[in-house]
Amino acid sequence: MTEPAPPLLFEMIRSFVTLANTLNLSHAVLELNSTRQTVRRHIQQLEEAMGAPLFEIDARRYSLTPAAVDALPAARDILARGKLWLEGKSRHTQGLQKLSYADQKGWSFYQQQQPLTLLWDHGSPMLQAALDAWTHSRGQLESEAFRVIRPYVLVYRDSPNGWICTEVGEKSFYTRWWGWANARSSIGRPLKQFAGGPDFEDMLNYAFREVQATKGIRFDEVVTRVPREEGGAAMPLAYKRLLMAGRYPDKSFALIAAIDRSSTVNIAGVDQRFLDEMPADAKVNFDG
Repeated sequence: MTEPAPPLLFEMIRSFVTLANTLNLSHAVLELNSTRQTVRRHIQQLEEAMGAPLFEIDARRYSLTPAAVDALPAARDILARGKLWLEGKSRHTQGLQKLSYADQKGWSFYQQQQPLTLLWDHGSPMLQAALDAWTHSRGQLESEAFRVIRPYVLVYRDSPNGWICTEVGEKSFYTRWWGWANARSSIGRPLKQFAGGPDFEDMLNYAFREVQATKGIRFDEVVTRVPREEGGAAMPLAYKRLLMAGRYPDKSFALIAAIDRSSTVNIAGVDQRFLDEMPADAKVNFDG
């Protein structure tokens, strides 16, 4: 008979992730609003359950063990997904992930993972070309096969501070929405500094991490409300997004995002009027 999970598993994982982030017990206790005894007990319980130490301590300095390094990404993912699920923001529709969020300031975000076949059923020629280019380039950004689609994509790199935007194509949907100057200013900016803040980062992180782990692709539909300029009113925005695992010239992982305006909304409970309310000029003019 399988043993049930400890009733405080979520809090135990929080203690582990926070201490792993800070490597300082006092700082972790302060961030968790907890006590030293509680955090130590949580770590001990995890270590006993996992059968391996998670931290080494030398002169009160903490460092991660190999077991902790292996466990940390999944632990962070559990916390992020658990928070979204508890708040009713994460659900599944026909086995595919659906995220939803709306705040009192008018910002909203709905993301529905879609089957890849939807890409071919009256889908975007640009997104179809992006998938074709990814296949022939083997995900290599500098490949000649990727040249035709490069101006239409965004590229992200993983970092200790989260996903960082490293490239914005001059013909990309993102540039069409924000304008070239604002789009270029996004280079070097972490996801949490984009419209929507930390909640936006949490929602995108799961899809990004999935593609990073599988080194594959993922197709999503997004409906949201964001301004087109600093301090402007939130406006309807509906798009399809193809995430692709790529490689920089040094073989490190690159997250490639190809985005195009939606022609239909395929998210349960989301009104088709989003399409009619979107600015007419917010579209990709694909000439590949």
